[in-house]
Amino acid sequence: MREPTILHQIEDIYYPVLAVVGVLVNSVAILILSRGKCGLSKCITHYLVAMAAADLLVVFIDVILFTVIPFYFANTYLNITAIISLLLVLLSAATDISVWLTVTFTFDRFVAICCQTFQSVYCTKKSAAVVITTVSVLFCLKNVPWYFVYQPEYVIDNVPWGGVVSESFHSETAWVTFDFSCIILTPFLPFILILLLNALTARHILVTNRVRRKLLVHGKSENHTDPEMGSRRKSIILLFTISGSFILLWMTNVVYFLYWRFANIYDYTGPHDPAYITQQSGYMLQLLSTCTNTCIYAVTQTKFREQLKNAVKYPCTVIGCNSTACSSIQTVNVQFEVLPGYCPQQPLLARLKGDKSEICIN
Repeated sequence: MREPTILHQIEDIYYPVLAVVGVLVNSVAILILSRGKCGLSKCITHYLVAMAAADLLVVFIDVILFTVIPFYFANTYLNITAIISLLLVLLSAATDISVWLTVTFTFDRFVAICCQTFQSVYCTKKSAAVVITTVSVLFCLKNVPWYFVYQPEYVIDNVPWGGVVSESFHSETAWVTFDFSCIILTPFLPFILILLLNALTARHILVTNRVRRKLLVHGKSENHTDPEMGSRRKSIILLFTISGSFILLWMTNVVYFLYWRFANIYDYTGPHDPAYITQQSGYMLQLLSTCTNTCIYAVTQTKFREQLKNAVKYPCTVIGCNSTACSSIQTVNVQFEVLPGYCPQQPLLARLKGDKSEICIN
C-alpha cells in the first residue's frame, strides 16, 4: 500500500479521468476528421487522424492497461510477466509513433509553406500514407527489445508474475546503448526538430509577409487583403498550436531526463523526494498531451467546431424524432379506436399491447 501523499491522491483521480477523457476526445476527433468535412487538405487530415489514433492507443495501453487497471484491480492476468513485457513494448511503440507523427506533420507543413517546388510531390495523401506506415512499422520493430527488460518478481505454479528490471539493463553495454538511443529518439530529437522546423517556418512567414506587403503597397491596391496568406493562416495556426502544446507538455520530462542521465539517479528516498515528484508530474503532463489536440482543433478550426456541434446535437435530434413519432402513434390509436365486436366484414382483429381497444384491419 503506497503512502497517501498529495501527489498520489491527485494521481488516483487524474488517471481515471484522463482515461475517460482521452478515449472520448480522440474517438470524436477520429470520427469527425475522417469524414473530411473540416476544410483541411487530405494530406493534413491523414496526419491528424493518424495522430489521434496513436494518442488513443497511448491512452488505452499506458493509462488504462498499464496504470489504472493494475492499481484498482490487483492480481489480474495483466500482472503476468509476459503480459507486462508485451504492454511495455506496445506502450513504448505507441508513444514513439505519437511523438514522431507530430514531427512528420510539422515537417509536412514546413515543406508546404517553405518549399514550394517540393510541395506538389511530398504534400499529398499518398505520401502521407507512406510516411505514417513507415513510421509505425519502424518504431514497432525498434521497441521489440523492451520485451526482454523485465524478469519475474515471483513464480506461482510455474507462472512468472510481476516484473522487475534486470540487473544487466544498467550494466551491459548493449542495454545501456539501447536505452540511450531510445532517450535520444524520444523525446530529445523530436523536441529539437520541432523547435528547428517551427523556427524556420516562422522566419519564412515573416520574410514572405514583408515582401508581399511591399508589393501590395507599391501596387496601390485599395484592398490590402492577401487571399493566399489568408488560406494558409489556418494551417499555420494549427501547426504552431499543436507543436507548442507538445513542447510545453513534454518540457518537464525532457528536463528530468537530462537531470536523471547526468546525475545517475536510479532510486528515490521516498514519495516526498523532489526527483520522484518531478518524474511523476512530467509523466502526467506527457500523457495529458494525448488529449489536447482535439481541444486545439475545436479552438482553431471553425468547420471542426461545426461538425462537433452537429455530433453533440445528433443524439438529441434522434431522441426528439422518436418522441414525436411515439406521440403520433398514440394520436392514431385514439382517432381510430373501434368498439369491440364491430367488424362488419369479419376482418382480422389486432389487439395492441397496453391498449384495450380493437382495430379492424381489412
